[in-house]
Amino acid sequence: MSGKQRREQLLDVGRALFAERGFEGTSIEEIAARAEVSKPVVYEHFGGKEGLYAVVVDREMRALLDSITAALTGGGHPREVLERAALSLLDYIETSTDGFCILARDSPVAQSTGSFASLISDAASQVEHILAGEFKERGFDAKYAPMYAQALVGMVALTGQWWLDARRPKKADVAAHLVNLAWNGLSHLEAKPRLGTPAQR
Repeated sequence: MSGKQRREQLLDVGRALFAERGFEGTSIEEIAARAEVSKPVVYEHFGGKEGLYAVVVDREMRALLDSITAALTGGGHPREVLERAALSLLDYIETSTDGFCILARDSPVAQSTGSFASLISDAASQVEHILAGEFKERGFDAKYAPMYAQALVGMVALTGQWWLDARRPKKADVAAHLVNLAWNGLSHLEAKPRLGTPAQR
């Protein structure tokens, strides 16, 4: 096995173990044993468990962000953009379950720093630009676009975490319901929302 092939093998083994047991629950000994190499081979390629984990997380982050970015920048009606973005996250969860487990388990959305939180923030920044344009066009105050972007992306991300385990209903149905809530909510926004029912105002 060449050095490059060995490195890829260790990444695959590490990815599977981190997804199964989390960062803290995985040891260098287990990685080496599953790869059928000695511990020094793992250290030689990655400097330790932290180095291997960092490369695995970086690859997963890049794959998911590339997918979401492509969905958000593909043009079309804003509702179509929202549909593509929701489906891109659910597609990633379905096809890269181990990767999503790693990102979501060790870096919950609620944390202000960490891989999944950073990813959500990056996606929200892109959504923010789309929403700001839509807000201006409809006469709403664009300064609230960042907050709405966080709400939309957070809704999709947390639903994705739930769907990771539930796997029901079907992916397309989940995406359709997410878009239903988000789009119908956005399409009936009040220009100056206030708390309370109309009768209480």
